[in-house]
Amino acid sequence: MYTWHWHIWQGLPYLTCSLLKDWQHGFFTQQFWSRPPETLVEVLHPTAKVYRVKQVHGNTVLNATEIGQGVASERSDLEDESELTSLPNADGLLTEQDNQAVWVCTADCTPVLIADAETGQVAAVHAGWRGTLLAIVPNAVKRMQAQGSQLENLRIAMGPAIAGEVYQVSTTVAAQVGATVLNSPIASTVNPSTNLESPDTVADPEPILDALRQLPNSPLLDDPQPGRARLDVRRVNALQLKQMGIGSEQMAIAPYCTYQNPDLFFSYRRERQKKVQWSGIVSRESS
Repeated sequence: MYTWHWHIWQGLPYLTCSLLKDWQHGFFTQQFWSRPPETLVEVLHPTAKVYRVKQVHGNTVLNATEIGQGVASERSDLEDESELTSLPNADGLLTEQDNQAVWVCTADCTPVLIADAETGQVAAVHAGWRGTLLAIVPNAVKRMQAQGSQLENLRIAMGPAIAGEVYQVSTTVAAQVGATVLNSPIASTVNPSTNLESPDTVADPEPILDALRQLPNSPLLDDPQPGRARLDVRRVNALQLKQMGIGSEQMAIAPYCTYQNPDLFFSYRRERQKKVQWSGIVSRESS
């Protein structure tokens, strides 16, 4: 339904989505490495104030006031990001006024950009499997609702991320994350706060996996290796949003996989290097 467009800035490619055509935004490629958001904002809106956080794979969402104006830094890879102690820990950012730019960085995780067609406000979310398990994107939506957003006015684009067909995880992780979109007694047995590194987190993941396989366009794909599965994290996020009452016409998923497109994107799973690409969006005046 929605189209994705490539743009060139100073010879470098970045991606936009027609769903967010009324907002300056971009999903940037590895070719922009190692430019930080304070530089990338020149591509979108040079006068916008830049906001970012220290990402920790959680589900905290902060607004611009809680973040404070982003701290400029020439270092933007994941390892250096962990050293930026002046930034608050969070994985979602929300604007409050026009001309504010919010940014997240990803390597295989999902960058999610959200915009409100009525208020003009936007959010940026970093959603890996851990954040998805903890409902980071629904949390961002709830915070936007608290600021006056209505669900029917939201537009949500999920950028390039590792595709389910190549994203191998343990069956324990697949069951934990997948259970968030199951309305069944089986799903209620899963505790999201449990230590996911433990093999005993889910005593028997198979009932949950079987329930996931029965879903239309299931986020679960089988894997030939025992104890492993393939998981489509973007599809899980879409299902979480659908359960909130957000229509499929309000969402778009980029047809690009970070793992399978080494010419365009960094992939931690592929390269085991702590390098990232940035995604950002700028708020505008209310309609």
